[in-house]
Amino acid sequence: MELSIIIVNYNSLQLLKPCLESVQQAIEKLSAEIIVVDNNSTDGSREFLEKKQPFAIFNNQNIGFAKACNLGFHQSSGKYVLFLNPDTVVSKNCFQKSISFFESHHDAGAVGVRMINENGKFLKESKRGFPSPATSFYKLFGLSFLFPNSKIFANYYLGHLPDMENNPVDVLSGAFMMIRKEVLEKTGPFDESFFMYGEDIDLSYRIVEAGYKNYYLGEITITHKKGGSTTYNYNYIKRFYGAMSLFVKKHYTGKRSPFFVFTLYAGIWFRKIIAVTGLLFR
Repeated sequence: MELSIIIVNYNSLQLLKPCLESVQQAIEKLSAEIIVVDNNSTDGSREFLEKKQPFAIFNNQNIGFAKACNLGFHQSSGKYVLFLNPDTVVSKNCFQKSISFFESHHDAGAVGVRMINENGKFLKESKRGFPSPATSFYKLFGLSFLFPNSKIFANYYLGHLPDMENNPVDVLSGAFMMIRKEVLEKTGPFDESFFMYGEDIDLSYRIVEAGYKNYYLGEITITHKKGGSTTYNYNYIKRFYGAMSLFVKKHYTGKRSPFFVFTLYAGIWFRKIIAVTGLLFR
């Protein structure tokens, strides 16, 4: 088995259908398996999957993204494992191109791709840098917006790297994250402490710590419709910024200077306050 594709679904049936159609077309010339993990959807996803999908795992509650991904991973048998969001539509040759890149770059532990939205706009979260006080400060006070191509000020989204070129990066998006299975066996899969959000940053960090590189493949483009199972509310804000705090606690506390850690925590809390305030006004 060359490739195992793991898709976690939660009430995203209308987005899951075109996603699976595109995946089926992309695996025509590959030895591949599709594993859908459903987190107790109530929109008819289970009935659809029982008829259409050869292998699906049905949970009796929403156990979160990371834990559901891991359930799929433990059932997988591919040489490469792709974690893919249900609100994506992949190009026909993207899997073959990704695997070919792995085979010609033995230092690659994981690869991600260029993502665009439905209107063709590039999604900057396709490639990111690891969190740091300076990166957070520049983003918080708008310097990354004013200087979007600066290596210094726009490091959060690695704005100095062209979006249509291949480059090693720090962080890949969990919406499309293809990883060598042997790498996952060394690093472990997603950390289930992250319910949703931040788990891709954490795994990207551990892959680099293990001596591999994360590559962003700008020559491959997919569509990411975003927000298929997410509602922007207080719970979203709480989970998102909670995940950022968890990452700092896990990887930086006790390993970096107290000032470094304090500054990151302060930035996270400040951003959270702004987000909650904005939500109230909305």
